[in-house]
Amino acid sequence: MKLSRKQRFFSQHLALLIQRAAQLGYEVTMGDVYRDPEWQQVMVRRGKSKTLESRHLKRLAVDLFLWKDDNVTWDCDDYQPLGEWWENLSPAHVWGGSWKMRDCVHFEVHP
Repeated sequence: MKLSRKQRFFSQHLALLIQRAAQLGYEVTMGDVYRDPEWQQVMVRRGKSKTLESRHLKRLAVDLFLWKDDNVTWDCDDYQPLGEWWENLSPAHVWGGSWKMRDCVHFEVHP
C-alpha cells in the first residue's frame, strides 16, 4: 500500500479515535503528528524515543492528550479504554500504552 493511502487510512481512523475520546468524556489536543528526522534524533538523545524509525516521520502516528474539566491527564489508566478501543478497531493499529516502555499518549498505524 502506498504511503499516501496509509496516511489517509490513519487520518480517517484518527477522526474516529477523537470521536471515541469525546464519547468517553474527554476533549483532546494533539502533540506530534509529524516529526522531521532531526527532531526524531533529538527525541532519541533525550530518551523520549527508542527509534530513529518513528511512525511520526511518515505521518502515521499521533500523540493525543486527553483533557477533562480543563485539566490534561497523564495517567495511563485514563488512556487504557481508548488504547484498547484503538487496537481493536484495526489489526494495523498500535497503542503506545501496550509497549514495554509505555507511551500512553501515542497512537499509530503499522504496515
